Amino acid sequence: MKITISDVARLAGVSTATVSHTINSTRYVSSDTKEKVYQAIAALGYTPDASARSFRTGKKRTIGFIVPDISNKFFGTIIESAENYLSAQGYHLIIANTKENMAREETNLRLLTAGLVDGLLVASTMDSFQRLDSLIPVNFPVVLVDRTFESRKYPSVTVSCFDAIYRSVCRLADRGKRRVGIIGGLSRLSTTQERIAAYRAAVADRGLEQDESLVRYGDSMEDSAPPCLDQLLERGCDAILVCQGLMASVTIAYLRGKGIQPHQDLEVVSFVDYDTRAYEFYYNQVDRIIQPVEELGRTAGEQILLRVEQPDAPVQERVLTSEYRPRGEGGA
Repeated sequence: MKITISDVARLAGVSTATVSHTINSTRYVSSDTKEKVYQAIAALGYTPDASARSFRTGKKRTIGFIVPDISNKFFGTIIESAENYLSAQGYHLIIANTKENMAREETNLRLLTAGLVDGLLVASTMDSFQRLDSLIPVNFPVVLVDRTFESRKYPSVTVSCFDAIYRSVCRLADRGKRRVGIIGGLSRLSTTQERIAAYRAAVADRGLEQDESLVRYGDSMEDSAPPCLDQLLERGCDAILVCQGLMASVTIAYLRGKGIQPHQDLEVVSFVDYDTRAYEFYYNQVDRIIQPVEELGRTAGEQILLRVEQPDAPVQERVLTSEYRPRGEGGA
């Protein structure tokens, strides 16, 4: 049964006109009343039909950004870069944090698409495109950031790390390493899937040991790195590739705490996906895969404004590339 604006009004204890004014920002509504309306929208799962509203006029000049972890400086840098661009164009940015939780993302999607913003940037943690797509109103401007799906319905801005990871594993093989382990993020994410695929391709092409126990998955949070690292060390890894900047920086510190020196005792390939000047001391000890994070944020800002201004523009997939930099070669 389809949820209607009348259902929202009834639950919120207000008129349908008040719900409409809240969603469309067409008249002043007190903050307390707005809160009641948005809570009712979230509780009922109400999704307004965006095609019934015009995104060419009456804009709120506000963009939403749904991110999985605002404490991660990778996403913090993307946010800052996107906001710098949007601010220069006269737009504001609203941030919603999902903490890699699909239910939280679902709630935020419903709230932000209920008239709060003109368009939405989404670094999704969803396990399926269908779940994400079902929550986005018809014709609502959306750009996927960093993470994407097999379906190409929405524009996206991503970074390919396939070549950089492939080259890094090949270089480890050239150094005589045979048991190369890898720590990825959540297995459901497109970023993790590409990185693991690149690793497996290089391992197979260079004739390294193809042991699935050397493939570990964290959750992109810093606390998940040490258990994965311990498991790989127990399995006799002579090299480890850490496919996420936050987990990589924790890995370097954790190794030193265990008296293990990168390069001397264990070869390490570290992702660098935010400003890591605090770790410059270690740069000559590890290989690095450097992501163009600021460019990713700026390009995301450009793409969402294009969708807001030109909703019928062709869907674009912007793919940036990461850089592989062996240890000892330049700064970050």
